[in-house]
Amino acid sequence: MKVARAVFPLVILTLALSCNLMAQKMKIEPALDTATQVITQQPPIAPLNLFAEDTPDDAGNSMDIRWDLSADDSADVTNYQVLRSDSPDGPFVVVGGTTKGQGSFTDNTVKPGQKYYYKIVAQGAPLTDSTFVSSESTVFGPAISSGQWFNTRRSNVLLWTLVLSASVIFFIYRAKSGGKLYIRKIAGIDAIDEAIGRATEMGRKVFYVPGINDMDDVQTLASIAILGRVARIAAESDTYLEVPVSKSLVLITARETVKESYSKVGRPDSFREEQVHYVTDDQFGYAAAIDGMVVREQPATMIYMGAFYAESLILAETGNAAGAIQIAGTAMPAQLPFFVAACDYTLIGEELFAASAYLSREPKLLGSLKGQDVGKALFLASIILGIIIEIVTKVDFQWLLRVS
Repeated sequence: MKVARAVFPLVILTLALSCNLMAQKMKIEPALDTATQVITQQPPIAPLNLFAEDTPDDAGNSMDIRWDLSADDSADVTNYQVLRSDSPDGPFVVVGGTTKGQGSFTDNTVKPGQKYYYKIVAQGAPLTDSTFVSSESTVFGPAISSGQWFNTRRSNVLLWTLVLSASVIFFIYRAKSGGKLYIRKIAGIDAIDEAIGRATEMGRKVFYVPGINDMDDVQTLASIAILGRVARIAAESDTYLEVPVSKSLVLITARETVKESYSKVGRPDSFREEQVHYVTDDQFGYAAAIDGMVVREQPATMIYMGAFYAESLILAETGNAAGAIQIAGTAMPAQLPFFVAACDYTLIGEELFAASAYLSREPKLLGSLKGQDVGKALFLASIILGIIIEIVTKVDFQWLLRVS
């Protein structure tokens, strides 16, 4: 009994040591297997047939690179890295990469006329956080990029440019030869005579607002052309015309235009420089000043022609409340609804630019306007024809209208 009591602790101690050794062995063996697996992992087969060439139809700032995928692409490859150097011996730097399954890349960081050397690295599974098993292709080079004079992918743009130019030149020649060109009547322009006549009968002013942009805006140029016609009618009718402006260059141009119009109808003595006056460059300060003039002086006619922004409804509502006939014109799409709602007549978009040709009947302006309209009609017809061809046949008609 005493012997059993002495042996029992030894047995327990032996079993504990055995269990501890077995546990340590179980922890070590998987680590050894994993380490053995990583160490013995083979890199993927290297990509073949690397080729680099200048990207066609560009300015010489890109290079197209192609290669055959690694034979291990579907199994061991994780991604491809594109390396570039100025020398076949290196050093090579990474300029981009692709995922597995993609064998092409465009290098957009090259300089025209410089020699470049490329190689592709197929990366496999990671060994550590910063290292991978990988294999490299052979070096390809030198590859040189160069700019092209013409982008053949945009030959359709050249075609349409030639068609539009030929149309404009033809109608300008026809207008200069005395041919009659039909121009659709613009109701807002035809109503100017009536609106100024009403102001004459009532003995009140005509306000002309040329927008808030400077002379570098095409809408302001069109507005000044219309102002010349308005000033001539006002001078003939002996009606006071007031032109408040928000830019100094517009002030000078508008003043000279009004003065010249008064001279053309034989009324230079009726012109007063204060008829065209500067208010302020501030957008809402300009609108508030005009609204104050309208409320105080109650003009019979308000004409808004040019570029307008958030102040359009403020101006138009004040003129409407004063009971004036209002004629507006702008190419700002966001402001057209306000003018349509508050004014009697509105020139929409391109009608503002067509008004100068409509009023002057100058052959170059008329020919340009007519030629552009014909060009737009041809373009619209080609869109409709292209839709029909694409639906009925398998002919690719999209190239004619593609812009990129």
